[in-house]
Amino acid sequence: MIGLVGIGNMGLAMALRLRDSGHAVGVRDVDPAAEARARAKGLVVFDTPATLAQASELVIVAVVDGAQTQAVLFGPDGVAIGLAPGGAVLLCPTISPEDVEAAATGLAERGLVALDAPMSGGPARARDGSMSLMVACDDTAWARWQPLLAQLASRLFRVGTRPGDGARTKLVNNLLAAVNLAGAAEVLRLAEALGLDAARTLDVIEQSSGQSWIASDRARRVLAGDPTPRAHMRLLAKDAALALAAAQRAGLSLPVGQHAAEAFQQACRRGLDGADDSALWRAP
Repeated sequence: MIGLVGIGNMGLAMALRLRDSGHAVGVRDVDPAAEARARAKGLVVFDTPATLAQASELVIVAVVDGAQTQAVLFGPDGVAIGLAPGGAVLLCPTISPEDVEAAATGLAERGLVALDAPMSGGPARARDGSMSLMVACDDTAWARWQPLLAQLASRLFRVGTRPGDGARTKLVNNLLAAVNLAGAAEVLRLAEALGLDAARTLDVIEQSSGQSWIASDRARRVLAGDPTPRAHMRLLAKDAALALAAAQRAGLSLPVGQHAAEAFQQACRRGLDGADDSALWRAP
């Protein structure tokens, strides 16, 4: 069985993708509503991460942050208690490289394998298997689990063997996503202020040098009047802050990234932390 802890938008989509690919899948979440949605989709729900791990060869962790990852793995009912020696953990949250390194060390001390594999692409791509995974793991783990990872992610990148390199790659990517999205929000507000039609302006941008995937994806949501949260504002705010912290440790100053990160922090402070991050366009 493949276990999955954390069945929010991305986790549930991944669980359903694996089930539809022929795997037995068990899940666990601290949110009863999330577990109810999983049951309604026909997934098996376990009482704790430990009991889920007991039935699993591989446990995918898809929670929000480093503290949740630590609790899921090493808490009183954690995955590390239940997973048999030789079992593997796929770490998919966007967390700091240091948190990944600590998790990998703790798992190795218990005879368990860690694959550092943050994800990107959103729930629709997770559901159809076209999302991205940025994987750092040793050669043995890669050989064992690459076929399953390819079922989850058609965009599968092995970025190294050092624990934390997946996280480092994801933070670099997400800081640029924040920069692109913050910039798109500004220029589309400018387009409207200049009396331009935002949709027509976006049509031009998408075929010109200003194009970026995240800007097009989020702007189209706004233009369609779709406020449904798919990627919460607080998540990109968190990821940008983690990237800037990594830059600081590396001795770098990133003023453009700092400006973008502050835009997301301000939106969260204004009560938009649970909104889709596309709401940055309309943020006061």
